[in-house]
Amino acid sequence: MRADARKNRDHVLAVAGTAITEQGVDVSLRDIARRADVGLATLLRHFPTREALLEALLRTSFDEMTAQAGELETSSSPEDALVSWLRDCVAWTTEYRGVTVLMAAAIEDTESALHASCVTLRAAGARLLARAQAAGAARTDIDGTDLFALVAALAWLSDQPSLAPRADHLFDVVASAILTNAASTDAPG
Repeated sequence: MRADARKNRDHVLAVAGTAITEQGVDVSLRDIARRADVGLATLLRHFPTREALLEALLRTSFDEMTAQAGELETSSSPEDALVSWLRDCVAWTTEYRGVTVLMAAAIEDTESALHASCVTLRAAGARLLARAQAAGAARTDIDGTDLFALVAALAWLSDQPSLAPRADHLFDVVASAILTNAASTDAPG
């Protein structure tokens, strides 16, 4: 790719990231192009679909979350690794409003531009969960799909103005429910 084309593409991605953070994943592609000061045809040449744009925007984050899971497997106790990764994954998914709905759909849609990244991310969480289960630190009646669903549910809470103040408390409740030896010490709020 030519240097000017790469610069244009990177600029569109930066603008798209800001627009999606502000307005959610359903923000108009035309609005993103206008904000990036490029034509819609230019945006579509780089990213022919909304999912292609999101995949390019989120790829680095997917890769970082997957790498983090690998690092946590070797540097933390099974329960700490699982809860730390889960907390970071929820925080990351709340950055781009509405992305969890697309991620959940992409898991089942092999044609989705997001499919491979979502499957890889779910597998990383599943490995942390399996490690915690093998150590007797996590309940054994859930799997990676359940964990991925919990990430989506917890991210959704943060996106609801009336529930957002409770999101951290509810994260702790869910984490305590996953871990076999955890008990919440938080007072009800």
